Amino acid sequence: MSTTPLGPMLPLTNGRVKAYANGHGDVAAAAARAADAGRRRGVAAAVREILVAVGENPDRDGLAGTPDRVARMYGEMFEGYALDLDTVVNGALFDVDYDADEMVTVSGIPYTSLCEHHMLPFVGTAHVAYVPRDRVVGLSKIPRIVDMFARRLQIQERLTTEIADALEAVLDPLGVMVVVEGQHSCAALRGVKKEGVNMVTSAKRGVFRSDRGLRDELYRQIGR
Repeated sequence: MSTTPLGPMLPLTNGRVKAYANGHGDVAAAAARAADAGRRRGVAAAVREILVAVGENPDRDGLAGTPDRVARMYGEMFEGYALDLDTVVNGALFDVDYDADEMVTVSGIPYTSLCEHHMLPFVGTAHVAYVPRDRVVGLSKIPRIVDMFARRLQIQERLTTEIADALEAVLDPLGVMVVVEGQHSCAALRGVKKEGVNMVTSAKRGVFRSDRGLRDELYRQIGR
């Protein structure tokens, strides 16, 4: 009988193989939960230090639970780091016959992100269009792709190009165009202190770079 550092390794019947696999799955899940809990504790400890540094008492009634609440919030705001393109798309690609130069548009996708310069929110909408080559992606996957990149520390310019590059990688389309609008707290709350400023960024790939008619059609669809 062979041995492992943990003791003798028993021959695995089919039932034991399943139990062994399930056990390792449970161990992996437990390890992931432990790592997540560790990250939360780290964020909560850092928030507590910030509260002390700005002259607050983190133990007073109103702030006693704030470090943990902020840690949970960051877990939501930064969940994009735990995702990848294959997981988000999850095989939802479909063969389709679609006329050349006809585009698919998903507009008005709301997003929330955090600016990497000041860690203040910026919010807005994303508009995504592509011209299929021979397949399309499930409708719900495009907002999920937007969220995957938005829920990280970001700047709007990079967010826009990452969405475009992801769709190009997944679909190999004839063209992709992404338009992102955003209102930034860092411009409203500090520095220039101007509210209502709307930043617009765009990324063009393939036929959208050369075909002005396609670009104009997208701008009409999104009301620009």
